[in-house]
Amino acid sequence: SVNPHRIEGQKTAAFEICDQLGDAPDTLAIPVGNAGNITAYWKGFTECAERGLASRHPNMAGFQAAGAAPIVSGAPVADPQTIASAIRIGNPASWKGATAARDESEGLIEAVTDAEIIDAYKLLATREGLFVEPASAAAVAGLMKLHRERRSRGGRAVAILTGHGLKDPDVAMANLTPNVIKCGVSARDIRAALSL
Repeated sequence: SVNPHRIEGQKTAAFEICDQLGDAPDTLAIPVGNAGNITAYWKGFTECAERGLASRHPNMAGFQAAGAAPIVSGAPVADPQTIASAIRIGNPASWKGATAARDESEGLIEAVTDAEIIDAYKLLATREGLFVEPASAAAVAGLMKLHRERRSRGGRAVAILTGHGLKDPDVAMANLTPNVIKCGVSARDIRAALSL
């Protein structure tokens, strides 16, 4: 996040969203760790609006893990703790960019618990067939929390899923219970196990 070329590259994802939707979404939900993503997406949406590629800016909704939420608490976290390793950041490099994105968009940066992250993680896997890293699920967990608390702004929301589940497979092994049918190796055993 301290590399300006990274921010310039990441902002292009906002261009793609505007291109796909025909405009900026009403809300963009995004995980916040080192805060480069929220900074970059905001820069991209701002440039889209300036160039006439979008008629509006989205409200930026950033979500930090509750055990690693320095922006939410307003102070660095010496020993951040969360299952979402990609956002386990105690002092974000792009802190100022994140708060600027939040404030300029009239958005928010809030915390979600590990339990809320796991609920969203499971929902994405079972309902959408998406295997994401826990940090990615923070964006969906945040949207679910806003909806549950009746604080959703309505309209079109986009949740950014930042990484594949293989970045942190231990969380899947600990939290997703596979439906395994145990049986012998013969054709007869397999037919019996499957009730064929």
